[in-house]
Amino acid sequence: MPHINDRASQRLEWARRITGKHAITLCPASADASFRSYWRIDGIPSGRLLMDSPPELEDPLPWLNIGRRLSDAGLHVPAVYEADLEQGLLLIEDLGDRLYLGELNDDSADDLYGDAMQALLRMQTAVDATGLTLYDTAFLQREMDLLPEWYLGRHLGLDPEPWQEALQTVFQVLTDNAAEQPQGFVHRDYHSRNLLLSDAGNPAIIDFQGALLGPLTYDLASLLRDCYIRWPDQQVEGWVEAYRRQLIACGRLQEDVAPARFLRWFDLTGLQRHLKVLGLFCRLAWRDGKHGYLADLPLVLDYVRHVAARYPELQALSRLPAATARTEAPGA
Repeated sequence: MPHINDRASQRLEWARRITGKHAITLCPASADASFRSYWRIDGIPSGRLLMDSPPELEDPLPWLNIGRRLSDAGLHVPAVYEADLEQGLLLIEDLGDRLYLGELNDDSADDLYGDAMQALLRMQTAVDATGLTLYDTAFLQREMDLLPEWYLGRHLGLDPEPWQEALQTVFQVLTDNAAEQPQGFVHRDYHSRNLLLSDAGNPAIIDFQGALLGPLTYDLASLLRDCYIRWPDQQVEGWVEAYRRQLIACGRLQEDVAPARFLRWFDLTGLQRHLKVLGLFCRLAWRDGKHGYLADLPLVLDYVRHVAARYPELQALSRLPAATARTEAPGA
């Protein structure tokens, strides 16, 4: 792993070279759950960000590849002005700070989610998914395996073994549900922290580099069963049904997929995601030192218990032990 100070010097030297200005400084704009980070350049006109994506840790090529596919389909993603792939440094469009998460409220939700679902519909009908990795049973299983290892074991300090048989039965139900759906482009993190309000096209979309070819309801579940903000069931189910009708109208979904079947797809796909997230957030905390994600565990666990209670075959999940927001792992 490159030394932090060396990387900082490398970023600054590159920024000075491409801007032609020596008297500039770099200020953190944001960081995500990966090794990628974003920097504003003080000393030049606004509207540009430096993206730092160290190639040995976070190859920038998938970000460029998926971004190009989304842009070609008419979706708003950051424009790229300069790119040094060998160093993993890019000058990109600054989309601002107006994340959906800070803008969503009872008055704005219908309009903002309406825009987000229109963008999602375009994503699922117009984006080229050729050659994308399959979000298949093995991939989904690996994600859910994070739950016993990192949530039960590392975070709660429990022996995962007594849970394994029941969990594997649940995991099978969830992977079967994913395989049953029409497959297509999946952003994989389509939620309120990765969508921004933008005058140039709302929403602007970020953090798309992990896109795969997978189940139709995955991004819809990411959006409407967001790990960072919650809406009443009746409201969510209304949005889900409206989206089902849009999918049928544009030919992306067969007319004989009834509301109850589509809702089950949505519920169980969201549940698979939330089981992964319980493990992933704990791994980000205990392996990568990003402890802020632990504060979001209670909402995610509540989703898991709430959805599992609707389906008899998933009752084992209603007994998952409660999350905590501790900042030290058991035995640390």
